[in-house]
Amino acid sequence: MITTQRSHTGGGGLQSPRSPSSQPPFLSVSVTDPAKMGNGVQAYISYKVITKTNFPDYQGPEKIVIRRYTDFVWLRDCLFKKYKGIFIPPLPEKSTVEKFRFSAEFIEMRRQALDSFVNRIALHHELQHSEDLQTFLQADEQTMERARSQDTGIFKRKPADLMQIFRDVQSKVSDVVLGKEKPVEETNPEYEKLKRYIFELEDHLAEAQKHAYRLVKRHRELGQSLSDFGKAIKLLGACEGDALGTAFSELGAKSEMLSIKLQREAHHLLMNFEEPLKDYVRAVQSIKGTIGERANAFRQQCELSETIKLKEIDLNKLRLTRSEKMLDAEHEYEELKADGEEATRRFETIVKLMNEEIIRFQDEKTQDMGLAFHEFAKGQARLANGIADAWRSLIPKLDALTLSSS
Repeated sequence: MITTQRSHTGGGGLQSPRSPSSQPPFLSVSVTDPAKMGNGVQAYISYKVITKTNFPDYQGPEKIVIRRYTDFVWLRDCLFKKYKGIFIPPLPEKSTVEKFRFSAEFIEMRRQALDSFVNRIALHHELQHSEDLQTFLQADEQTMERARSQDTGIFKRKPADLMQIFRDVQSKVSDVVLGKEKPVEETNPEYEKLKRYIFELEDHLAEAQKHAYRLVKRHRELGQSLSDFGKAIKLLGACEGDALGTAFSELGAKSEMLSIKLQREAHHLLMNFEEPLKDYVRAVQSIKGTIGERANAFRQQCELSETIKLKEIDLNKLRLTRSEKMLDAEHEYEELKADGEEATRRFETIVKLMNEEIIRFQDEKTQDMGLAFHEFAKGQARLANGIADAWRSLIPKLDALTLSSS
């Protein structure tokens, strides 16, 4: 798990009345015991989610619930909707390929990624106090299912609402095509630097993950080749009844043993190197979603500001003419001003949170990537030493065989 080197103790929360006053507040979560449920296209994997905490709002010091992948998706969607400006941790992709999604290796990778996802939330000083997180960690399955199936999202709206959305989108597209509207974008140098860093980081991480995948594949292929070679050499040795046959048999046995070492190291490389890299690719893509939310908030602020200016001009005209529409116009103007102030506050909050989040993200990335590369180097050294020792042990016997035949 990527976050194992960091404590699973939250940084906020109140002291629980039933806990010793000296005990700091903590929230620790484990995703364990994946189990296949159902058959055919309805089949899915369930997980046991174990929560240990002394937060006073929770039902007790320990709670165990059963969750499935869609419950984790629900939690992330809720957090992304409510916590603008905070980098919401990513989820692993959902495999639609039957032969992969129920393989032991895929299930373990998914479990590890889900464990990392929920612990990153539990460790976050803001997200750990989310009511949605508490529901996810404590609600029974029926309550969780009701929460998950509530009408949310664009595709669950009424047909009339959908038609209006599509008309608005079509109108926007037409305005852009006809040159009536130019995209409003933030020109803050620090923001531009942040965007450039995130986009470059995504490219470099994706490239590193691609080559890590190739390393895993190479280890597996070499392991399979050694296994096949070992079997062939052992059969060759069985044809010989003398020292040559014995040497061939030992060579084949060593090859098969090294094949197992390579397969184990390939799995270790996958879980502790490639998967952490892939997880950070997903994390950066999640950050890009937050950047998109910041861009939307900035556009809304600018659009409201322009609308307020136009409304103010109209209002001044009505005041000069003492129009009977003036009171309604003043009321609309005040409402727009309140909306504009709220939009400004929303945008400034997102900017402040993103500035804090990027520092936290870089600190976590330094620790997690350091651990991943340490595991990589340690595994490669262990494998190289094992291979060298195995072949070295055969050299005296092969030397003796060569000398006796000369």
